[in-house]
Amino acid sequence: MVRVSENKNDFASLRFIPRFLSRVYQTHPGLFIGNVFLRLLKSLIPITLLWVGKEIIDEVILRVDLDTSDLNRLYWLIGIELLLAILSDVFNRLISLTDGLLGDLYSNASSIELIQKTAKVELASLEDSEFYDKLERARQQTTSRVSLMSNVLAQIQDIITIISLVSGLIYFYPILIVLLVISIIPSFINELKYSQSSYSLQKSWTPERRELDYMRMIGASDVTAKEIKLFGLADFISSTFKRISDKYYKANKKLSIKKSLWGGVFHILGDLAYYGAYVFIVLKAVAGLVTIGDLTFLAGSFSQLRNQLQTVFSRFSNITQSAMYLQDYFEFVDMDFSSDNPEQYRAAPSEFNHSIHFDNVSFSYPQSEKMVLSSLTFDLEKGEKLALVGENGAGKTTLIKLLLRLYEPTGGQILMDGVPIREYRKEDYQKMLGAIFQDFVKYYLTAKINIAVGNIDEEHNIDKIKDAAVQSLANDVIESLPMGYDQGLGRRFKKGAELSGGQWQKIALARAYMSDAPIIILDEPTSALDARAESEVFQRFIGLTKDRTSIIISHRFSTVRMADRILVLQNGSILELGTHKELLANPKLYAELFELQAEGYRE
Repeated sequence: MVRVSENKNDFASLRFIPRFLSRVYQTHPGLFIGNVFLRLLKSLIPITLLWVGKEIIDEVILRVDLDTSDLNRLYWLIGIELLLAILSDVFNRLISLTDGLLGDLYSNASSIELIQKTAKVELASLEDSEFYDKLERARQQTTSRVSLMSNVLAQIQDIITIISLVSGLIYFYPILIVLLVISIIPSFINELKYSQSSYSLQKSWTPERRELDYMRMIGASDVTAKEIKLFGLADFISSTFKRISDKYYKANKKLSIKKSLWGGVFHILGDLAYYGAYVFIVLKAVAGLVTIGDLTFLAGSFSQLRNQLQTVFSRFSNITQSAMYLQDYFEFVDMDFSSDNPEQYRAAPSEFNHSIHFDNVSFSYPQSEKMVLSSLTFDLEKGEKLALVGENGAGKTTLIKLLLRLYEPTGGQILMDGVPIREYRKEDYQKMLGAIFQDFVKYYLTAKINIAVGNIDEEHNIDKIKDAAVQSLANDVIESLPMGYDQGLGRRFKKGAELSGGQWQKIALARAYMSDAPIIILDEPTSALDARAESEVFQRFIGLTKDRTSIIISHRFSTVRMADRILVLQNGSILELGTHKELLANPKLYAELFELQAEGYRE
């Protein structure tokens, strides 16, 4: 079954073309102006060549009739035609060169704009599938719209050429224009109709195409290869891909057949009109009403004009389709992700003086009625090391996300020294916190950059990077690599070195030591380390963050007990809060989990 979303108005989407050209112009004004000037000159060459060709033929016939050897004018005309042919080739090459350079510059600029815009999007929006579909369509336009620039500028060039050719036909026989319109318009309407249908099909299938891309990725990736082999998932993945791709193929096939069928019918109609005009011109020549040179000029003008118009109408169809895709990009970059005026926010301090207070904080994820956190009230004192404990799904990581302002509480508020943190500019506030998560990102870049992302402003401070590596025990890993800190990590790129899970975690932990933030958060970043290595890491961490506030999430109680206080969550609520000794003395969840883990070691 073909699903087509509600169509956008083809011509309405063209309103984005001037803005698009303005963006292209801004990338390099000199190249853009040069490109337009070259196209203007190139647009006048076809009519000039036809006229010079007409004059050459008439001159040849004249010289034959007069039986004269005076061929100077003929030589001049041939020389002019040769010069025009050379200029045409030179202009084409320069236009292609400037098109390519401008296209690259625009692609780079739009990609940077998209990256910067995406950084402002709330995490909740990125986790919404419909919003992510919009982002995916916008992302595709940063590279695929490069050809749009060439098409729009070529369209302007061809329209000027068409005007010059039409003027020549009107000068001789205006009726030829009527036949020309009959030969072109039906095909144009057909192209326009199906370009809109094609866009609608592409848009409505965005989720499925993303799923196809995902299946391609997991079906041919070093990350998933082990499990695919172990669990025999190749047939499942390929059959899922085939099922979805076959549906899309059938929908697109039906549309393509209709477009080709009607396109053929209208092309035949155009051919009949064209050859009717051709017969008309020939009969005029036979009747002696036009010269042989005029015949070649008219036939050539009509033929070229028909080809130019077909190109223009076909390209217009492509431009309107591209403009509809371009609309996805501009609609995304125009989205306002700040509901308030930035001037209303306070500048966040570089340090807080007393405490961070959770005041009856509750939270549920968007489009979900389930409360992940419910009525949390506690204080995090300055300089304190607080551990979060709880079974999976208790809400530990969600609590951290609220503190980091990746989400905003749906109830209650978080205050820093009595000031609600939502009153601070988010970017400034988030600089006060450094966090490493269990699902940290493995950047397939150099070891140096992988550490420096913890404080990217210090990416050239190699001494600080090395010091952070020593503190996280990553220095031994890096020094064993062939290129040391300049070694690329991961197998995505040539000469990249793959690391074990534990080695990656040490690299990620170094990011925490790069941060100058007064608050450091470690959310199970040592799960791939053995007990001895994790203990050493946390002992170092406690010692090296003596003057800073920190929050630790870990399932190993040998690590948790190092904290000043331990907060125990159960089903999104605070069950216990106290020191390790205090909680062991109270026979609740913490004591139960501690005993279960200790029993496992004793066995």
